[in-house]
Amino acid sequence: MSKSKSAKTAKTFGPYSLVRQAGDLYFLAGHVGVDPATSTAQPNVTAQTEQVLENLRSTLESVGLGMNDVVKTTIFVTDIGNFAQVNEVYVRYFDEPRPARSTVGVAELPRVGGDVPLLVEIEAVAVGHKE
Repeated sequence: MSKSKSAKTAKTFGPYSLVRQAGDLYFLAGHVGVDPATSTAQPNVTAQTEQVLENLRSTLESVGLGMNDVVKTTIFVTDIGNFAQVNEVYVRYFDEPRPARSTVGVAELPRVGGDVPLLVEIEAVAVGHKE
C-alpha cells in the first residue's frame, strides 16, 4: 500500500508501507495523530489518540478489516504521564477481548504534523483472511 490519495486515509511520512500482509497477518506501521485531510495534529494527547485510532481504522478498512481484527498493539507515548488519557480513548475503539498491548515511553516522535509535537503513535497487528 503506498501513500494514500484519500483525505480520509492515513498517509505515510517516509519510505515504508502503512500495512503489509504476511499470510493471515496484517502488520500496520505506527500511525500518528495527523489528520490526513489537513496534514496537521492537535496539540493534546486525547485528540491525537483519537486521530491515531481513526487513522488505524481507515487503514484496516482499506484492506477489508476492522478494529476487532486487531490482536496486538504497541503504543509509543512521549510522556508516560499521559497513559490514563490514552487509555480513556483506547477503550472506546476496541471491544473485549481487547488486543494484547505494550506501551513504551519514548523521548520524542518525528514532527510530521507541522509545528505541533506528536505525543502518541500506535502500531498494530491484525488477523484476516488471505487475499
